[in-house]
Amino acid sequence: MGSLRARTLIAGMVALATVGFAPAATAAPVATTGIADQWSKPGPFAVTVEALDSTHTVYRPSRLEKHPVILWGNGTGANPKTYDGLLRHLASHGFVVAAADTPNAGSGQEMLAGAATLIAENSRPGSPFQGKIDTAHIGATGHSQGGGGAIAAGADSRVTTTIPIEPGPQGSATALKGPSFFLGGQLDTIVVPGMLVIPRYRLADQVPALYGELGGATHFTPVGDGGGFRGAITAWFRFWLSGDERARAEFFGPSCGLCGDGAWSDVRRNAKALAVPGA
Repeated sequence: MGSLRARTLIAGMVALATVGFAPAATAAPVATTGIADQWSKPGPFAVTVEALDSTHTVYRPSRLEKHPVILWGNGTGANPKTYDGLLRHLASHGFVVAAADTPNAGSGQEMLAGAATLIAENSRPGSPFQGKIDTAHIGATGHSQGGGGAIAAGADSRVTTTIPIEPGPQGSATALKGPSFFLGGQLDTIVVPGMLVIPRYRLADQVPALYGELGGATHFTPVGDGGGFRGAITAWFRFWLSGDERARAEFFGPSCGLCGDGAWSDVRRNAKALAVPGA
């Protein structure tokens, strides 16, 4: 562990554990085309934001039908309001988002507690969520430490797909139970893609896995409304959680939309992802 590479890796992990969050305005704008055109636009649902329980905020469609769940984990020192635009956006596309009210979601347990609450509410007579939660389709995502928390939560059998966004070192990629979409930022100097994201994508060879690196993105690009990551995150969850076939071709088959989208500086698909049929 005395090599320069090892020392740099350790330094990166230390930064992950201590980084705070600047306002969204500190992130340089990232021009996006292609996948962002459709999926980065607001969805058809009006959105309500309220307390789910004492430790979670829920972003949900105002008129509940039956909806898949997304578990959210914040970056170190952040809270759901830091990502308010992104979480509202996901709710507008028909997801019930349980956002952990903690700046330390790396264990994944804080995120999974939101799933437990919603599953219980789905069965509780008189609950506004009674019969409204699709308990068979639960995704996990988060940024930085919360991205590591999403990997940790993704080892739970209740979680059917994960999106680690510029993830911290928490969790084990080899323990993921469902399809996973690892996101990196080309200009991220805190979670350096080649050192801290791509290696974890490679380890997840037991599930269909993709790696997407957003051109020009820094570590703070996801803050606020998700920036150029927003459309890809939405499309992935619409396919895997909502069964929206319009989103399939964004990731799978020879005409993979993400693969040909010039906004993304690097896109990789593992063998299991390449075996998923296209549109």
